[in-house]
Amino acid sequence: MRTLPFLIISLAVAGLVFAAALAIGNDYIFFAGYVVLEYIVLSTAWNILGGYCGYVNFGTGAFFALGAYSTVAIYNLIGANELPNVIPIPVLMLVGGIVSGIVGFGMGYLTLRLRGAFFSIATLALAVVLQTLIINWDFVGGSRGAYILRPEAAPLLGGYVRYLFLIMLLLAVGALVIARLIERSRLGYGMATIRDDELAAEASGVPTLRVKLIATTISGALMGMAGAPFPYYIGYLQPDSTFALDYAINAIAMPLIGGTSTWVGPLIGAILLDSLQQLVTVTVSSAVNLLIVGCLLVAFVILAPNGIVGLFHKYFRRKNDDFIGRRRTGLDTPEAAPAGGSAPETPA
Repeated sequence: MRTLPFLIISLAVAGLVFAAALAIGNDYIFFAGYVVLEYIVLSTAWNILGGYCGYVNFGTGAFFALGAYSTVAIYNLIGANELPNVIPIPVLMLVGGIVSGIVGFGMGYLTLRLRGAFFSIATLALAVVLQTLIINWDFVGGSRGAYILRPEAAPLLGGYVRYLFLIMLLLAVGALVIARLIERSRLGYGMATIRDDELAAEASGVPTLRVKLIATTISGALMGMAGAPFPYYIGYLQPDSTFALDYAINAIAMPLIGGTSTWVGPLIGAILLDSLQQLVTVTVSSAVNLLIVGCLLVAFVILAPNGIVGLFHKYFRRKNDDFIGRRRTGLDTPEAAPAGGSAPETPA
């Protein structure tokens, strides 16, 4: 399927999801659904670098926080009551994406010569450095945090959280379209060669550093765009809530559970895992969320290393092999002899 039909179908599905949420008429659906959509964007963005290129990134919280604090900075610069009227949320998301994309490019240029665990440790160090800077930057609240006053309602939609849900829904569609487009392009093939064997990719003429820089920039930009509306969603922003380890762990676990080799893996993993977390938060406690993530991650690494998508591919491939094998067996096996023991007569 080409990109344009896929985009149209995705927008149609998004419209159905939004209509269904409106039909339910419970604002908690929008609150919980916003988080699910947010993790779809974060896991898809992580998968562009971690799944397609094979570079595990522990800095998801850093890029997410850059997008969130870019909104806080503009909020304090323009004025608390005027920002929603002067600069709409999509523009703030664009600004957050640009800031995070630039930082992602710089981080990639400095760290992508490292490989394996060394690169992962470098991304974790980036998150620690940025968190320290934010804690000591009083303009955005510092360690005491910052309050964000959001409007009571949005035009035509009623509650403002519905507006945030709709924006994050459109961003999730955009992230999936970008990931699918990359996967089926020459850029995606270059990322796959880097993931399989980077030295062989370099020897074959693949511009590995350029491809990895593009991946870090796109991945960081999408994470920053996902973080930009977060201050309006939560109302009170502090470093611990944006740089939390939950973002890094979930952004890694969801693609691994769904499957890292394709764009649909993070989508499946985010919907299943975060829906389960939302259910546990309501029925048990949010403190159990990371325990659930850890148990599922260990189980899938042992039982299904390629994720849910890999299980489907393995199952259908086995079914096809069995079908072809039965056909070949039926054609190649000579006819059985009659009950009387005489062999079938050969026509003259």
